[in-house]
Amino acid sequence: MSGGVDSSVAALLLQRAGHEVVGVTMKLWGGDSDTGCCSVSDVDDARRVAQQLGIDHLVFNFGDDFDEHVVALYVDAHTRGVTPNPCIECNRSVKFARLAERADLLGFDAVATGHHANIGQTVDGRYTLERGADSAKDQSYVVHMLDQAQLARTMFPVGGMQKSDLRALAASIDLRTATKPDSQDVCFITSTGGRTSFLGERIPFRSGTVVDTDGKRVGEVESVELVTVGQRKGIGLPGGGPKRYVIDVDTASATVTVGTGADLLRDELVVDRMSWVDGPVDGAALVQCSAHGRALPATITVTDDSISVRWLEPQRRIAPGQSVVAYDPTNTRVLGGGICR
Repeated sequence: MSGGVDSSVAALLLQRAGHEVVGVTMKLWGGDSDTGCCSVSDVDDARRVAQQLGIDHLVFNFGDDFDEHVVALYVDAHTRGVTPNPCIECNRSVKFARLAERADLLGFDAVATGHHANIGQTVDGRYTLERGADSAKDQSYVVHMLDQAQLARTMFPVGGMQKSDLRALAASIDLRTATKPDSQDVCFITSTGGRTSFLGERIPFRSGTVVDTDGKRVGEVESVELVTVGQRKGIGLPGGGPKRYVIDVDTASATVTVGTGADLLRDELVVDRMSWVDGPVDGAALVQCSAHGRALPATITVTDDSISVRWLEPQRRIAPGQSVVAYDPTNTRVLGGGICR
């Protein structure tokens, strides 16, 4: 229970279905937090909802795991010119790994969350990971790493609901989170200091040279570690002229290369650290490269340690470090996902 309306209603639905439910809130980040799901007020909201529902509420401190597997990776990625997805790493290493371990130790049968996704089964008993019913809130992209063993003991009670109906249900019993806004920010990045302040306290920033595709110097950035592929603003270029975008970041040489929108287009990308819902899949697929982006047609080819994604039509280059998730041709089932090289 993160303190939001989704996990609150998930607990309510499970309770109404006759399950013995215990609310668990994970304390992950010990620093300043005014966004995301780690603030003191969020823990308090979760506790009060548990009281309203008449269920026990526990707080598990996974701060060390979060620091090691999420925060440290986030910081290191920026030193290498990579754009990380910390919320996905949190799901991978903490929410569906450490929490499941703790649940096993305490004798629980399953872990349920408020994610907008669904779990199904094929006729031969294999589990499927599917999009949430509310397409505007679908979160299957951020839980793409779940495999058969994890899906077997995971529940997504709100996956079949529209968000408006979910809020209405919460309001009908006066849950304190019924009208609480959705959290979409990284919990350890404050709205006041932002990414610049957070990283500036942990790594030295270096100025970088901005060059065009011919290698000619055209400007300078104050912090090459804060630049990402696809960025257009804040890259030290004068106004006027055609739009130019970051097409490459080389932190080793402190060089940022810029080009036109056409220079960003790629026919293919390579994905590492691939995880599959139910084994590798070659061939036609729809591929999504951001949490709220469109899934676009492509052909995926499996190799020993990675997959290649060949777009049917050229697409803008995906920033290294971003998650790439493949869906079946119907755009309903997750096949698997990994990290863009």
